[in-house]
Amino acid sequence: MKIAVTYDNGNVFQHFGKTENFKVYEVEDNKVVSSEVIGSNGTGHGALAGLLAEQGIDVLICGGIGGGAQTALAEAGIQLCSGAQGNTDEVVEAYLKGELESAGTTCDHHHEEGHSCGNHEEGESCGSSCGGCGSHKPAFSGPNVGKTCRTHYKGTFNDGTQFDSSYDRGQPLEFVCGAGQMIKGFDAAVADMKVGETKEIHLMPEDAYGQPNSDAIFTLEIEQLPGAEDLTVGQQVYLSNQYGQPFPVKVTAKDEKTITFDANHEMAGKELNFKIELVEVK
Repeated sequence: MKIAVTYDNGNVFQHFGKTENFKVYEVEDNKVVSSEVIGSNGTGHGALAGLLAEQGIDVLICGGIGGGAQTALAEAGIQLCSGAQGNTDEVVEAYLKGELESAGTTCDHHHEEGHSCGNHEEGESCGSSCGGCGSHKPAFSGPNVGKTCRTHYKGTFNDGTQFDSSYDRGQPLEFVCGAGQMIKGFDAAVADMKVGETKEIHLMPEDAYGQPNSDAIFTLEIEQLPGAEDLTVGQQVYLSNQYGQPFPVKVTAKDEKTITFDANHEMAGKELNFKIELVEVK
C-alpha cells in the first residue's frame, strides 16, 4: 500500500489544491518500509488526483480539501483522510494504528469567531466512506477487523435509485476494517465476510450517516467570514473550527449581511442499501 501526505517542511500542508510536495510512504504489513518526497510539478486541484494515481497511491492524507478534488480522488480510487495536521511521519503512524482523528462532518464550535473558507469546488461525492479516519474502537468483531479490505459495492436508496458504485468506477474501495474509515453498518458487514462473498445489507440512518442535527445548521455574519461574499446558495465548501480542523458544509441561505450553513451530511436521515463484494483481504 502507498500513502501520500501533503507535505511542507516535515508537516501536513493544509491546502490540498496548492500543495507543492507529497511525502509518499510505502507500507507493508501495516508498517512503513520506505518513504520519499515528490513534487506536484505545479499541478493543481483535481489534476493532482491523476498525479497520485500515476504514482500508485492508495490513500491520501491531507488537511483541507474541496469537493471537486474529493470527487476526482474517488474516481481515481484513492481513499481520502482529511483534517490531519502535524508531523507527517507521526500522522501516518497514527493512521496505521487507526488513531488518526477525523476532520468530522459537524461543527461543535460554530459560534466561535475565526472560521475561514476552504476550497470552493462544487460536486462533492458522497461514496460510502464516513469522510475521515475516525478514532474509536469498533463495536463489532470479526476476522477482518484491523485488516486492509478491498470491496466492490453498489449503493441504492429504497426506491432503487443508485447513488454510488465502485463497479462503475472500475476500482474496488480499499479501507482498514474497524478503523472508522467507513460508515458503521458497512464496516460491520465486511468484518465477517469471506473473500469472494457477496452480501446485501439495509442500513437505517443510525448505522449510516445518522439523523440530521439542528445544531449543525448555523448562521454567521458575512463580514466575520473572509470569502463568504463570493459564496452562493447550494455551494459546498470547507470551514475550519477553532482547532484548525476543516469540516464540510453546504450554503443553504444568504442575504446581504448573513450566510447560513448546514454541516449535516447530505445522506443524513436516509436509509441506504448496499450490495458488497469482498474482493481481497490483505
